[in-house]
Amino acid sequence: MQERVALVTGSSRGIGRTIALSFARRGYQVVINYHRNREQAEEVMAEVNAAGSRGILVRADVSQAGEARELIEAGVKEFGRLDVLVNNAGINHDQLMLRIQDEEWERVINTNLSSTFYCSRAAVKHMFKKRFGRIINISSVVGISGNAGQAHYAAAKSGLLGLTYSIAREYGSRGITANAVAPGYIESDMTASLNAEQRRHILSGIAAGRLGKPEDVAAVVLFLASAEASYVNGQVIRVDGGMGPF
Repeated sequence: MQERVALVTGSSRGIGRTIALSFARRGYQVVINYHRNREQAEEVMAEVNAAGSRGILVRADVSQAGEARELIEAGVKEFGRLDVLVNNAGINHDQLMLRIQDEEWERVINTNLSSTFYCSRAAVKHMFKKRFGRIINISSVVGISGNAGQAHYAAAKSGLLGLTYSIAREYGSRGITANAVAPGYIESDMTASLNAEQRRHILSGIAAGRLGKPEDVAAVVLFLASAEASYVNGQVIRVDGGMGPF
């Protein structure tokens, strides 16, 4: 994997951080993207270097088409290629639909969905020339089932699935695959704020009896990026510990 290059959007923290570090430990060269917190991104970079891999930091607000394009170009300029794009950047502000303001709707849709289109469109141009590419979109089980209080988030994550299927159909003949990963409840800053009753309620609906870890998601992403997954295309893989309905 020494020649492979992976770019992970929103990789300064959370699941994105774990995915980026997992690629580095596998020998990939890594493009680390952040929007606001450079300090956290620099910590990720230090761990990438400690793993014996090369990486670069690129600040970009991927919800903006121009900045998303510049992010992709920065990675290609540094490493000469881009093999794997993981569209992970996302935000959420839980709110009942009647209380969602227009600006909040647009911000969530642009950050979670439009960013994936912008980055994928820019990346495919380079992958197309190499006849190889892996596009992996981080969706959510909420994008499959919906959820009260998350209309904007669910709409964006569901939209990611349609976008994934379309990319897979358009570019599968050129050696480019597109797949989505749909995590369930994963240990994060958000789940850390759950009280004991909320946690018990959530766990009662998960067959595995525990919350997932970012490493559980990263393991599936690594597989989808690998040569072994060359015939896996246009798929959605749930990483949710067995949340119903199946």
